[in-house]
Amino acid sequence: MLVMKFGGVLMGDARAIQHSASLVVRSVAAGERVAVTVSAMAGVTETLLKVAASAENGDIDFANDEIALLSHRHIDAAQHLGARPDDEVLRKIREMLETLRQTVYGVYLLRELTPRSRDLIVSFGERLSAPLMTVALGAQGIGAHDLTGGQAGILTNSRFGDARPLPASYARVRERLEGLFGAGLTPVVAGFIGETERGAITTLGRGGTDYTATILGAALGAQEVWTWKDVDGVMSADPRVVPEARTLSHLSYAEVMEMAYFGAKVLHPLAVTPLQESGIPLRVKSAADPAFPGTLIGPRADTSRTVKAVSAIRAGSVITVGGAGLVGVPEMVSRIFQALASAGVAVQMISQSSSMANVSLVVRKADAERALEALRGAFESRDLVREFALAGDIALVAIVGEGMRGTQGVAARLFGALADEGINILMISQGSSELNISVAIEEKDADRAVRAVHRAFALEAERALA
Repeated sequence: MLVMKFGGVLMGDARAIQHSASLVVRSVAAGERVAVTVSAMAGVTETLLKVAASAENGDIDFANDEIALLSHRHIDAAQHLGARPDDEVLRKIREMLETLRQTVYGVYLLRELTPRSRDLIVSFGERLSAPLMTVALGAQGIGAHDLTGGQAGILTNSRFGDARPLPASYARVRERLEGLFGAGLTPVVAGFIGETERGAITTLGRGGTDYTATILGAALGAQEVWTWKDVDGVMSADPRVVPEARTLSHLSYAEVMEMAYFGAKVLHPLAVTPLQESGIPLRVKSAADPAFPGTLIGPRADTSRTVKAVSAIRAGSVITVGGAGLVGVPEMVSRIFQALASAGVAVQMISQSSSMANVSLVVRKADAERALEALRGAFESRDLVREFALAGDIALVAIVGEGMRGTQGVAARLFGALADEGINILMISQGSSELNISVAIEEKDADRAVRAVHRAFALEAERALA
C-alpha cells in the first residue's frame, strides 16, 4: 500500500497530469495498491481567492471572467486526457463550475465573504482537479474513482481555513477507501479539504494536500507516503537563494516540522503528525527522476550532521510591550497571549528580558497593526504598561538539526557567520529540545544571512564539518 500526493505543478496541464498518472501506473503494475491525492492545478487556488475577494468587493464581471477561464482550462485538459463529449467527467466538471458560479454570485449579492464561504469557493480547485487524474488513469488502463476529502471520510472541526481532522476520520477513511480497492478501483482524493460533521466543506490550510496524504496513509496503514515534487527532495536551503544547496537523504519528523514552520516550502507544517504514532515513513520524491530515492522522513534522525538545513521566514514585524507593570506579575504574559489569540494573531517568536520589564514578539507583518491594537486594548487600564513599539520588515532565520543536541559551539558558529557579514541580530530563540536556533534580523539581510550560515556549516558538502 502506497499513498501518492501530486502538487499543483504536477497537475498543471494535461501533459503534466499524464506524467503524474504514469507514476501511479508504474506502482500499480508492480502489484502495489495506491491511493492518490491531488492539489488544484497550478495557480488555481490563487485565482479562486481573487474571485472570492472580487465578488465581495462588487466586481462580479471580473469573477465571471475568471470562472470562464477556469472552465476552459479544466474542460480542455479533460478532453486532451481523453474525455469524450458525452463522458460523465465533463458533466461533473460543468456542474461544479456552475455551483462555483452560483456560490460566488451569492457572495456578490451579500457583499460578505465569510471564512466558511471562502473555504467552499477555494475547495473547487482540488474538486475540479481530482476528476482529471481519474480520466488520465483510465486512459492508461487503471480504473479509478475520485472523491472529495469529505466523501473519502475526512471529518474536521469547524475552524474554516485551517481545519484539523477529527479522530473519527481514520476509521471512516479506511472503510470507504478499502471498499474502492475491493472493487478494483484506485481512489483519487481531492486534497486540502474535509468536511464538518454537518457536511460543511473545510480546508486544511495552505499546503494541505500533504496533510490529506498523511491522513490517508495513517488510516490505510500504508508502507510509505510519497509526495511527488518538481525537485529532488528536501533541500538544505532554498536553492533559489543558495544555488549549492543539496538534497537531504534523511530527516526526522521533528526536523521536517521545524523546517516547514521556518519557511521551507516543503510540506504542510503538520503533515507528519498523522504518521508519528505508527512510524510510517514519508518520502519526498522527484517526478522528473522517479528512480532517485529523494528524502526519507521518519521517526529517527541521522545525527552524523550537526545542522541539516537553514531556512527563513520573511515579512515579519517585532512588537515590544514594556513597562514596570510587567515586572514580577505572572499574569501579564498570559494577558499578552490572550489578547493576541482573541485577535487571531499567531506569535512566531517570543523573547522576554531578564528584568521582566519588556516582552518582544515576532508576528506576521500583515497581522502587526491588528496585534498592536489588541495589545493596547488589553493594557489600556494599566498605567505601568504603556510602552508599545513596532518594527517592521523582519525575517526569522533558523538552523535545524537533531545533531545539535549537546553539541558545543553551534550557536557561536551561527552568530560568527552573521557577524562576519555585518548582520545585526535583533532577537534570539532556542527551544529546550535543542532542535533549532532561530534569530530575528532585518528582512533586507535575509538572503545574505541564509547563504552565510549555509556556508559556515558546510551544508553543501557530503560530509559535515567536525
